[in-house]
Amino acid sequence: MTSVDTSEGAITRVPGYRAAGVACGLKQSGQPDLALVVCDYPALAAGVYTTNVFRAAPVLYDAALLARKQPPLIRAVVINAGNANACTGESGLRDAEHMARLAESALGLPRDTVLVMSTGVIGRRLPMDKIEQGIRVAVQSLSSRGGAAAARAIMTTDLVPKEAYVHVVTGDHRFSIGGMAKGSGMIHPALAPLRSGNDSMSPHATMLALIVSDARVPAEVLQDALEKAVALSFNRITVDGDTSTNDTVLLLASSKEDVPEIKLGSEVHRTFQMALTDVCLSLAKQIARDGEGATRLVQITVRGAVNEADAERAAKAIATSPLVKTAIFGADPNWGRILAAVGRSGARVEPQRTDLWLETLQLVAAGTPLDFDIDEAREMLRQPEVTIKVDLGLGVGEATVWTCDLSYKYVEINAEYHT
Repeated sequence: MTSVDTSEGAITRVPGYRAAGVACGLKQSGQPDLALVVCDYPALAAGVYTTNVFRAAPVLYDAALLARKQPPLIRAVVINAGNANACTGESGLRDAEHMARLAESALGLPRDTVLVMSTGVIGRRLPMDKIEQGIRVAVQSLSSRGGAAAARAIMTTDLVPKEAYVHVVTGDHRFSIGGMAKGSGMIHPALAPLRSGNDSMSPHATMLALIVSDARVPAEVLQDALEKAVALSFNRITVDGDTSTNDTVLLLASSKEDVPEIKLGSEVHRTFQMALTDVCLSLAKQIARDGEGATRLVQITVRGAVNEADAERAAKAIATSPLVKTAIFGADPNWGRILAAVGRSGARVEPQRTDLWLETLQLVAAGTPLDFDIDEAREMLRQPEVTIKVDLGLGVGEATVWTCDLSYKYVEINAEYHT
């Protein structure tokens, strides 16, 4: 399997997909703010969504549509930036459906074949006249080279688009997976399928991702593959600890009859899972790297936990600690903040068994501080990528989480975002 390619146009590098990104006046800047992605064949769809109980209208619309359509065949996804259509009540739900209907009409598609996503300011109605005009322009602009424009159109405070692509050849199977994502602030995804009972889950700017493939995959395999990939990627990143109302990851797989089907439990099924996870992980890390005001990507690995859940719990406590994140921004090797975060994480911890490293420099062994070169540690913290490792010495549980530092710029961006 080849490595993930992050160059432009990932979505439309997958055969059978066209895309467009246009401006319809939702962003005050006048920059592109509406993306349309169309599959030339009916595509099976899978989705995972925010567990924030204030779910945006597009989240509720997509989840309900995919739940009632069996099989969940979809032809297009329309995404707007600049307005989240969140906390907008019944009117917002009608607007989300109207957005889908406008796209279906403009594309000449049957009812219930278009999914929608939105991102931007919460609590404002979508200006449907602008959405309608934007969809019309986008349909006329659709192109097999339009992936890059679509990726740019979904950006909000993002500084760069996020794209990833992989092509796989294995035995009789050849398939591609391409994805685009957006996210820079309000990033702490806690994504799950919306099933009965999810409303009781506690939530952990919006993170959106659309991934497409030309592989022929059964619906139940597709949903399972997405959930497993997201668990190791998007659900392992954080910028500021705030879970959005709109977080969504959608996966489409065209169901071309001339392509061999990927069978459950087969070797190619395992290869598809790995490739999908690689694409999701690339997009997730790009989001963490582009966190609002960020100057460093931070990888945090906790191992030696009693189980994986405990390892993830401890890693996320470090990743969401403002004291740890500001210390990294200031290149201050104040390692006590890291252990304090682990100690309050809820994971099982025995201090006398705990080790801590910054990159290859060990700072703590069996709970005891070690002498280290502070200038060397500062230099490590000044690098574009920083690695923190903690070993709890209790078991085989291990998890890796990605975050970024917390700078003055983050406060500036979010103090002025709404206005």
